[in-house]
Amino acid sequence: MTDNRRRGTRAILLIMALLCLPGLAMAHNFVVGKAVSPIAISDGGELILNDDDSIRYQSWNSAQLAGKVRIVQYIAGRKSAKKKNSLLIKAVEKAHFPGDVFQPTTIVNTDDVIFGTSYFVRGKIEKNKRRYAWAQFIIDGGGVGRNRWQLPEESSTIFVLNHQGQIVWAKDGGLTEKEVSEVITLLWKLISEQARSAAKNETN
Repeated sequence: MTDNRRRGTRAILLIMALLCLPGLAMAHNFVVGKAVSPIAISDGGELILNDDDSIRYQSWNSAQLAGKVRIVQYIAGRKSAKKKNSLLIKAVEKAHFPGDVFQPTTIVNTDDVIFGTSYFVRGKIEKNKRRYAWAQFIIDGGGVGRNRWQLPEESSTIFVLNHQGQIVWAKDGGLTEKEVSEVITLLWKLISEQARSAAKNETN
């Protein structure tokens, strides 16, 4: 009986140790078929490009994610985090998804940066907004999203939303080439479904 109890204890400890290994733990709290836990960002917010090419910031909340098919990247303001999913970002650019039903959203956590670099990180995001005006960029200066969504530090998390703002797919960390291909295929599928739904509503 004692031996069985010891074996059981060792098994539990082994499982706990495995869950602590990078890549095996499920860090985020996203649930497929549900909206993300609601957040509101006022420290930073969404970058809005003015007609004179200047940038202004406005408060943003996660309810605004609904309405379009989206791929969302929540990322620490670090080069190491940016590199994790550079392959995916390039694939999204090459796909030329229709802007009327799709928008990529990047949320940058400037509370998770190398000390003293927050100002420079914001400058780079503003530059990206001017270059990719069709994309959505949000600065999370207080790390609200990371705390609320239970995301890992110094990393990049990707999640896919349908036009209703519901989670369809999510992963913490870098995506493999196979996963990138699967995500692009999934986005086209969701876009097609949204187009059919819109056409049906028009006929009704």
